This record gives sequence, C-alpha cells and structure tokens, in this order.
Amino acid sequence: MPNRSVAIIGAGPAGVYAADILQGRDEQVRIDLFEKLPAPYGLVRYGVSPDHPRIKKIQDALHDVLENPRIRLVCNVEIGTDVTIAELRDAYDAVVISTGADRDVDLAVPGAELPGSYGGADFVAWYDGHPDAPQQWQLSAESVAVIGAGNVALDVARMIITHPHQLEQTDIPDHVEAAFRQNPVRDLHLLIRRGPADVRFSPMELRELGAREDVDVIVDPADMELDEHAERMVAQFNQRRIIVKTLTEWAHQDPATLTASRRVHLHFFQQPSRILGTDRVTAIEMERTQPDELGRITGTGETVQHNVGAVYRTIGYRSTPVPGVPFDDATGTIPDDAGRILDADGEPIPGLYATGWIRRGPVGLIGSTKSDAAEAIDSLITDLAARPGAAPEGAADALVARLTDAVGWDGWLRIDEAEKRLGAERGRERTKIVTREALMNHAREMEHTR
Repeated sequence: MPNRSVAIIGAGPAGVYAADILQGRDEQVRIDLFEKLPAPYGLVRYGVSPDHPRIKKIQDALHDVLENPRIRLVCNVEIGTDVTIAELRDAYDAVVISTGADRDVDLAVPGAELPGSYGGADFVAWYDGHPDAPQQWQLSAESVAVIGAGNVALDVARMIITHPHQLEQTDIPDHVEAAFRQNPVRDLHLLIRRGPADVRFSPMELRELGAREDVDVIVDPADMELDEHAERMVAQFNQRRIIVKTLTEWAHQDPATLTASRRVHLHFFQQPSRILGTDRVTAIEMERTQPDELGRITGTGETVQHNVGAVYRTIGYRSTPVPGVPFDDATGTIPDDAGRILDADGEPIPGLYATGWIRRGPVGLIGSTKSDAAEAIDSLITDLAARPGAAPEGAADALVARLTDAVGWDGWLRIDEAEKRLGAERGRERTKIVTREALMNHAREMEHTR
C-alpha cells in the first residue's frame, strides 16, 4: 500500500486519540492535525474546570502523542474559511472530523433569554480562558441557580461557590480570578429533574463539591426516600450506590453544624417551567416531578419558586456543524456507520470519517473517546487498504504551506513556555494566556510549522 496522508480536524482528546491509534496501526501514514484555536487539547484545556489537577495528566498524555514527528499540528485554522473540506479531501487520502461539542442545548422555557440567564458552555469557556469567550462576566448575584444533573453542572456549581483563594494555584486567567474575588454568592441551588439514584454525576465530582472550604451542602431528607426503581439502581450499579450514600450522609447532617458562609442546596424532582424577571432574572419557577416504576419522569403540576439573581443552564452540549460535512440537526451529530460519514441517501462518503462527540453526542468521560476513535480508525484503515492509488504527492505539504497564519508544534511550545513563565511569577505552574492576539504573538516568535 502506498504511503498515505490523513487530515484530522480537531485537536482535542478525540482527534489526538485518533491520531495516536492511526500512527500505531500504520507506520507509514503521515497525519496532519488541524485545530481552529491557536492552542491544542480542546475540552481538556477549554472545557474542564481549572481546579482538577488530574486533568493535567491527560494533557501530558496528549502532549506525548503530539511529539511524534509523524503527527503535524496545524492550529489556528478555521474549516470553511481558511480551508474547505473539499480542498482537504483533494489533498489527503482521508479526512476525520473530531470537532467535539461546544454549544449549549437550548432550554425551551419562557424567560430563558433574560439577562442573567446563562449557558453553562459559555460560562465554562469564560473561566477557562477560551480566546473567543467574552472577557467580562457579571458575578453579582447572592443567590444562583444551576440546572442540570451531570458533571458540567457540578463544575459550574463548584466554580461559582468556591472561595477565590482556593483557585490561586490553578491556571485560571487573571481577569477571571479578579471577577471571582468580587463574587458575592451565598446560596447556590442545584436543580435536578430526576431523583438521587438517576443523576449523571461521577462520585468523585460529587464528593469534590462537598470538600469545598467554608461551603455547606444541604440535601432535603425527603428527597432521599428511595422508591423501588431507585432501590434497583442502587443495587445494580456501584457508582449510583456511592452517589446515594454521599447524598444520604449530607441529608443527615446536624443542622447546627451547617455554619458555612456559602451553601449549595441540592433539589431533586424539579424541572424548570419558566425563568422570571422583567429586565433580568429575579427567580426561577420549577415544576415538581414524579417518577414511574421505571424511573421515567412526569410533571405533577405543582410548582415551587427559587428567588435567584442568575440561572446557569447546564442541560447538555451540542455540536456545531462543519461546513461541507453532513449534519443531523435533530441529533446534533454527524450521521455515520462505524465512523464512516453518510450522505443524505445513507451511503458512506469515500474518505470521510467522524469520531468523538460530534459523532456520538456529548456522552461519556474524556477517556471513553478512545474506543470511539478506534472504531473510526478501523474503518479508515480497512477502506484505505481496499482503495487503489493515493492523494497527489506533496499535496498536503502544499496545502499547509499556504496557511500562513497557522500555529505549529513549535509555536504551541512557545505559548506553553510563556504560560509557565507567567505562572512562576505567581507561584503556580502556569497562568493561561487568553486572547488570540496574545497567543499569536507568542506563537509567531520564529514560528515555523513542523
């Protein structure tokens, strides 16, 4: 088989894992890994709260993959603007889409558009220093609501409720740290439509919420009365058993010991019906829910109101369509069969593949993308072996050479070193550089794409 070249779009975990699996399966393949931002790592850099030290280990693992000289990093390249999918398909033997999920799922209730009603993805992008996020964020509410039952909801809740001095050793950008120092929050209401045995938290994330300094977590003991469905879930799944145990311990705390200056209130069996306010959020109205014997939720018609000055919607992520690639608006994913992207007639498009959240939806932890990438790469390798010929020699190099604003591996290493220097000035490992201009200024010092 002739030497092949493959373009992978998206340098987050899904794209890097796909590149790693591919180079391990084919010792001759040359891989170009494209990324729209000036920095790689995607979700690991811009989608996880900065107080997770174990995330650094994942970033270190991704770094090790990208050091492979057969993987060429090409950052700061926008698909559809700087280069098209058609051009990539002409220059490479295969193209893999791994652009992830970066938008909030809409909350379809009245008042969701009010000032003070925020998408969780937008908030995460702000505190993680995403170059396309706004520099300012209004943290002015003493009482806040977070809607959701997954780890993103816990991340958002934990970042809002944590006292700012506990973030000093993270890579949090300066403007974000300054905003959190002015945060007046006292009460955070975490609103969950299902019961405690059906949340999607990971046990570790949940325990981290309860480990915050000078923060009490409050659970209504009535919410911890498990029905037959919940009892089955606890008996069958160890993680749910751990979660319910943690929540039960919080529910049974002595009220006299709850003296912290900040509080997290967990409310189960409540779903949003409307967000209230005239010119900005003043409250959220929730409808109480009830489960059937299989845990399916229905509304009861009974409502309860929480007086809050801000609402954060963390009910899910959704992918952004890639220009020139089929996209299913109903599912928010690329239609595929074993990673092969399908056209409108359900037929595989030769040489076009998908992996990660844009393929399967935003489910699973970061590491779970490895098995997804393996399936897509299996399909790619099978197809290349059966396909005669190869992309024109030198076409990939010519395409990358024309992308004069691209940031390569050397450019990223300069950004990386600059962040570490900024961090050392503050006694921390790094401080994240935020704006595109600043990132590009550091990358362009003697920049050349490897």
